Amino acid sequence: METRTGLGSLLKILPPVDFCCVYGSSLHPNNNDKSSMEDYILGVSNPQQWHSENLKMNRHHYASWMASLGGEKLITKVADNIGVGVHFNPFVSWNNKMYKYGVVQMDNLTQDMLNWENLYLSGRLQKPRELYAKICSLSYMGDLRMLFAEDKNKVRKIVDGQFELFRNMYNPIVEEFANKQLLKLSSSSDNQMNVSQDCSLSATTSIVSSLPQSVRNRMGTSTVETNTGQNSKIIIRSRGEAVARMQNVLRRRVMVSSARQAVAGFITVGAVHGLRYLGNKMKKAWKS
Repeated sequence: METRTGLGSLLKILPPVDFCCVYGSSLHPNNNDKSSMEDYILGVSNPQQWHSENLKMNRHHYASWMASLGGEKLITKVADNIGVGVHFNPFVSWNNKMYKYGVVQMDNLTQDMLNWENLYLSGRLQKPRELYAKICSLSYMGDLRMLFAEDKNKVRKIVDGQFELFRNMYNPIVEEFANKQLLKLSSSSDNQMNVSQDCSLSATTSIVSSLPQSVRNRMGTSTVETNTGQNSKIIIRSRGEAVARMQNVLRRRVMVSSARQAVAGFITVGAVHGLRYLGNKMKKAWKS
């Protein structure tokens, strides 16, 4: 309860934002590491203007060379051209706690949420047993950090630590798919809900058709156009092929976005903070 009442407190010292989401391992009920950073995603209408105001209020949040040489123009240029549109300020100390916040334009955030353009920010907002673990793992497929700088048990810890929250969040979607006969729900003797999936070709085609357009395009699926120009049918030869293609698309998308953001991160936060952040990640990976 103490953690929940303090959520969003960092906003008191920042310029106004249009959207705020707090995420990360620091929110897990079973996380006992008091030194872990509380992560924020902040959506703003004009990142350059927002950084200009924040530099006046919190110049020490930024790498000194970046604030001095280019200011808000350089910050947004690196975020957009090298990274995936988001600028992170890590190791922000305030009120006896450590924070990391990322600033992104609302339009870019919305596009990533709806279309999985980079699956970077959207992956951090969709974190949710087997069904939730699979959903949770989507944004880690191809993530370069998972090779040497991330906890190998991260997905399991995320799910175990917030299982009830994930179930409440995804329950409406599960019920919707059950009503469409794409999933079957049943109760077991220990009051657990069992979820089984329809693996037929028709069900696979229906699920693929609900994926973001950019993902379907990369999968190379065939479409049939109606007179109104809308897609009326997606041709899938086999479920295995659809699964393999989707995984390849997401793996490549996550790999590219994670690499771009890693490079942008080292540039924007500086070598000292960058190595410190990488060291913390590698320490978690070693312990796991």
